[in-house]
Amino acid sequence: MSRTRVHNFSISLDGFATGEPQSTEAPFGHAGQRLHTWMMATQYWSPDGSDGIDNAFAQRHGPGIGAEIMGAHKFGPPGWQDDPDWTGWWGDNPPFHTPTFVLTHRPHPPIELDGGTTFHFLEASPAEALAIAREAADSLNVRIGGGPSMLRDFLAADLIDHLHLVVVPIVLGRGVRLWDGLEGIESRFEVESVASPSGVTHLTFTRKAGG
Repeated sequence: MSRTRVHNFSISLDGFATGEPQSTEAPFGHAGQRLHTWMMATQYWSPDGSDGIDNAFAQRHGPGIGAEIMGAHKFGPPGWQDDPDWTGWWGDNPPFHTPTFVLTHRPHPPIELDGGTTFHFLEASPAEALAIAREAADSLNVRIGGGPSMLRDFLAADLIDHLHLVVVPIVLGRGVRLWDGLEGIESRFEVESVASPSGVTHLTFTRKAGG
């Protein structure tokens, strides 16, 4: 069976994966891009970037992925469902290049864009959405893209096989936290930590054998 993977998911020292309030002008609220500066400095993001530890982790985002699942707030700001012209943050050629399933309580017709990305909109539980995405992935892996509330639901349902978190040395103080309600979840995983010269720490959670 295909694996569920999370890559390049950044959180602050106090566990927030996004700030507030989210808007079209500020996709990550008061956090701005501070959670993702580490990635923007890599060759994965820019040809002029670094090719060190951060780049090695960042590049694992795409290989072997056949579908993605994301939450409604990753696809757009509050109220995007009322904008008939909204097609996501990423322009005409989004970086997913696979079927991408957006979980929302307001179903929407599919949106087909360049580069192989088609957004499908589902009102479904994590397990139901994963079954649909696995079928679309055709034996490849399914990437769980976030945001934090949606990822928390998948972790609570024990549906994550590989989780790559990046702990960024900033304190946000408010926003949406990842870990709330997930006490002791680390016991399901083998956990590895790699410190980067950029100041971030890469945490890799891999489901234990037989787990």
